[in-house]
Amino acid sequence: MPQTGSSQFIPVTPFDLIVFGAAGDLSLRKLLPSLFHRWRDDQIPSQSRIIGVSRTAMSSQEFRELALRSFRKFHPGEEIDDGEWADYAKLLHYCELDAVADDADWSSLKKLLDGPGDKPRVYYLALPPGLYGKVSTNIAAAGLKSADTRIVLEKPIGRDLASARDINEAVGAVFDEKSIFRIDHYLGKETVQNLIVLRFMNSLFEPVWNANAIDHVEITVSESIGAGGRASYYDTAGALRDMVQNHILQLLCLVAMEPPLDLSPDTVRDEKIKVLRSLRPITPQNARETSVRGQYAKGASDGEAVPGYLEELGAQSKTETFVAVKAHIDNWRWKGVPFYLRTGKRMSGRYSEIIIQFKEVAHALINEGATPPPTRLVIRLQPDEGVKLLLVTKDPGPGGMRLRYVPLNLSYAEQFKARYPDAYERLLMAVVRGDLALFMRRDEVEAAWRWVDGILDAWSRDATPVYAYAAGTDGPAQAAMMLDRDGRAWFDGV
Repeated sequence: MPQTGSSQFIPVTPFDLIVFGAAGDLSLRKLLPSLFHRWRDDQIPSQSRIIGVSRTAMSSQEFRELALRSFRKFHPGEEIDDGEWADYAKLLHYCELDAVADDADWSSLKKLLDGPGDKPRVYYLALPPGLYGKVSTNIAAAGLKSADTRIVLEKPIGRDLASARDINEAVGAVFDEKSIFRIDHYLGKETVQNLIVLRFMNSLFEPVWNANAIDHVEITVSESIGAGGRASYYDTAGALRDMVQNHILQLLCLVAMEPPLDLSPDTVRDEKIKVLRSLRPITPQNARETSVRGQYAKGASDGEAVPGYLEELGAQSKTETFVAVKAHIDNWRWKGVPFYLRTGKRMSGRYSEIIIQFKEVAHALINEGATPPPTRLVIRLQPDEGVKLLLVTKDPGPGGMRLRYVPLNLSYAEQFKARYPDAYERLLMAVVRGDLALFMRRDEVEAAWRWVDGILDAWSRDATPVYAYAAGTDGPAQAAMMLDRDGRAWFDGV
């Protein structure tokens, strides 16, 4: 099997990966295809096993066939070599089991796992968070916690600080903190990981990465899809819980944290939690000035008419499908610099990006009748991962000094002519290696919830309104007005 481009993938040690919820969407859409890609690039040894566990009745062969059908469905443009897939399928096994039932028979899974106990054993809980504690307890009760066991928890960890603590307590009663991998797939994205290198390994940026040079920061996670068939679930969460508490706050931490002493897991995470603890609380007194809630109404997406959220839900609701927040980090580095956070469903496009906007020059040497645009660093996370530095330069040719705003562009697709591992591929291999650096620690999760709980409480006590916005637009007008009051505007590209 060839390596991908110039990338050199270091094989991991043989392992057993047990996926609870193996017949579900996350397993079939993300986990099994990601593991196939790592197998195809020679990173997974043939002595490894991938064991699917769920309540659905099927044989191992039927599980392999389901995995292949799902791969073709979710990766329609990707060719699969039949021989490669056949070799990969030998790693796949299946066990029917209700992992939360008190009287469940774990003997089939125990028999599958019997053998030399020196391989890392990874339990991936692709299940609702409320089941994490019970499954952990049952794993231990069945005698399936080996000397080298890791457990992977998918976000969200709870729906508020109290429930997050309950989940962490229940799992922590069985597994120690160094064995718990709380996964947020955004932390596995190439550009997100590159943030640390970009900041701390380039002398161009670190001296100006502070309030002296930076005017403000924008972090946007925009989705073009609606809640659709997930509307009933989504209505119990909303945009703040679903995206801000995990994805967006993790991005904010990487942008804002102080230089770590080294890249060891706890050193990096120590710096991230300092950021979370420095976030200025949002209160009932300032909620309307520092946050905006929105909910999409009917409109158009990709040229087609689409229903509003309430039509999809089939009921009345005040759950927000859009949120914008003006956050402040009260420390020396970021004093006075606002961080504008924004996420929503049914927006004008699907993209995630970070905008670092630098302050305007003190004196414009060339006056073209308008203030020249500021220098911006644009970090695109998806799609088309890459980094752009937007600068003002002279327009070539005669006729005087005309200005043009142009990007210095580092496109990963163009610069690195290769397919590199996606977020889940990278994170799964990190779990097998026991590398915790890209995963959230318990105190991180709880610090994030503490800040978000404050916003939820402020909205409740203030009765903060939920503004309608048409599907296919970038949220309610009040989100633009929040920046306009500060003399700023959301960046919409060049």
